[in-house]
Amino acid sequence: MYLMEIIYIIQTMVLVFFYLLITYRKTKSLVAIIDETEIMADGDLDRLIKVRAKGDVKNLVENINNISKQLRDITIEERRAQQTKNDLITNVSHDLRTPLTSIIGYLEIIDTDKYKDEVELRYYANIAYEKAKGLSLLINDLFELTKMQNNTINLNKTDINLVELLGQVVAYFEYQFKSANMQSRINFSEDKLIVHADAGKLVRAFENLLSNAIKYGQEGFYVDIVTKIEGKIAVVQVVNYGQSISSIDLPYIFDRFYRVEKSRNSNIGGSGLGLAITKNIIELHQGTISAYSDDEKTIFEVKLPIITSKEISGII
Repeated sequence: MYLMEIIYIIQTMVLVFFYLLITYRKTKSLVAIIDETEIMADGDLDRLIKVRAKGDVKNLVENINNISKQLRDITIEERRAQQTKNDLITNVSHDLRTPLTSIIGYLEIIDTDKYKDEVELRYYANIAYEKAKGLSLLINDLFELTKMQNNTINLNKTDINLVELLGQVVAYFEYQFKSANMQSRINFSEDKLIVHADAGKLVRAFENLLSNAIKYGQEGFYVDIVTKIEGKIAVVQVVNYGQSISSIDLPYIFDRFYRVEKSRNSNIGGSGLGLAITKNIIELHQGTISAYSDDEKTIFEVKLPIITSKEISGII
């Protein structure tokens, strides 16, 4: 009987020992977790908890680390958004202030009668008018781009023969080509490239691409407009042979207010939103746009999904 009591006491002591050992390890892990989370709470979201544990404690560590990673990603995204917002405000302010300063300056000359004669008066008035038109273009483009990016723009889609639409746009631009001492060359495929799209918006997109080709391609004289079909995708290429776009600029040319003329021609105007608007128009039609440039040529390539003959309800 006495022996049984001794065995029972020994068993109890062993159990207590293991309980205390396990409790100590868990407590040690919990203390380490608390210490690490306090560091995270101070703003060090790059820190991860590294504790050897099993079971619930391990799950707790993994959950805390996942939360920390998500908070870090959200913080990085918010910083990028804030930087984008700051850059947009800076660019808009600059692009608004420049023409406004000129308008106010020339109107002040007129208002204070500091012109020599009526010819000079008309000259100053015309400059102010042109600057005001440029300002109006910038504001309208900015509003349009904002609506597109906020998905608040309505598309009036119909079935369109893309080749015919491009032919009309190119014909409309013949005067601009002649004024720039350039020539357009079309190479349209015989395929009927029928797309379900907003004709007005697509016209705006291709007008922007042709205007861009005229601005930057005058050294190359020609602008080629090419269409072809790749499976169920219509491909449109606008090619100019002017100075190439550097590999540094190329990834950013569809960004708002990004202009490559700082390295090509500082006298070229525009709102700085044309290519950004074009990209948004194409993407609203489930298409893509990309650009390639080398020492020989620069290609802007648009891809749009076409509809089959069975799906065609009408062609314009």
